[in-house]
Amino acid sequence: MGESDRYNDYQIPKRKKFTLGEDGNALVGLFTLNVIFFLSLFTIEVVYYFFQANKGLFNAEVVQYFALPAQLSKLVIRPWTLITYMFTHIGIWDIISNMLWLWGFGYILQDLTGNKKLIPIYIYGGLLGAVFFIAANYAIPSLKLFVDQSQLIGGSAATMAVAIATTTLAPNYRFYKNINRGIPLWTLTVIYILISFSKIADASYAYILAYIGGGLAGFIFSYLLRKDIDAGIWMNDIYSWFITLFNPAKKAKVVSIKEKIFYNASNRTPYKKTSNVTQQRVDEILDKIHQSGYNSISEEEREILKRASEEDNFS
Repeated sequence: MGESDRYNDYQIPKRKKFTLGEDGNALVGLFTLNVIFFLSLFTIEVVYYFFQANKGLFNAEVVQYFALPAQLSKLVIRPWTLITYMFTHIGIWDIISNMLWLWGFGYILQDLTGNKKLIPIYIYGGLLGAVFFIAANYAIPSLKLFVDQSQLIGGSAATMAVAIATTTLAPNYRFYKNINRGIPLWTLTVIYILISFSKIADASYAYILAYIGGGLAGFIFSYLLRKDIDAGIWMNDIYSWFITLFNPAKKAKVVSIKEKIFYNASNRTPYKKTSNVTQQRVDEILDKIHQSGYNSISEEEREILKRASEEDNFS
């Protein structure tokens, strides 16, 4: 092992900043957004109950502006519901179950692909689920009679997309590897699908088709991704552009040559004598570290180690 390798062993790792570019934050962002929507609506619902308003009034005056309407004439005047519905949960058990499954599959997805695929898959799943839901309400005669009353809320279709996308990418991904060489991902997906469809067994076909639409979106996304086609890149570009609007790059200050040479001398680094980097000197510093720890060496000695790691040969 060379001296540079020995020095690198004593380098202090830099702490990562919590930004949207860090792994895991897309998942945290989705989770947080769902919880914020739920808590906001729950608070409003409590206020309604406090004033003895019934649930129907709460749904009519509040929920309908977040839920996806099956009727196209309503969707035209509330187009934002194509997005808001997939973050809207009313029942406590609905959001708990959806968030648990989202966290499980989303964590694995980010482990496989990084954090730039999760949100596009979630949104694609929600959108295609919405298309299937609306189409079913118009295509099935028994549902068309009540199309003006039908609406969809919840992130189930979007979560289904994440589950299917993750499984399509790596069906044999294993977790709990200490249990009989691990549990394959596809078995968890089967359990999730069975539980999901059992919850809506008595619901209309429109809700079932919304789940299927979400799963299909996840499958298509991963299928394209395996062919090196990233269907979510445009979403990430829009996000980056939007963030840049609020955090533009600072323009460099133009400084004249005269000012730089004659009036800015105070910023110049004064002459500083540097010690020669020799093999003996490096060994002495490393011995000192072994005896007293890295914090025991001076700034000059740290600089010598740094220079030594950058040179191929010592003088």
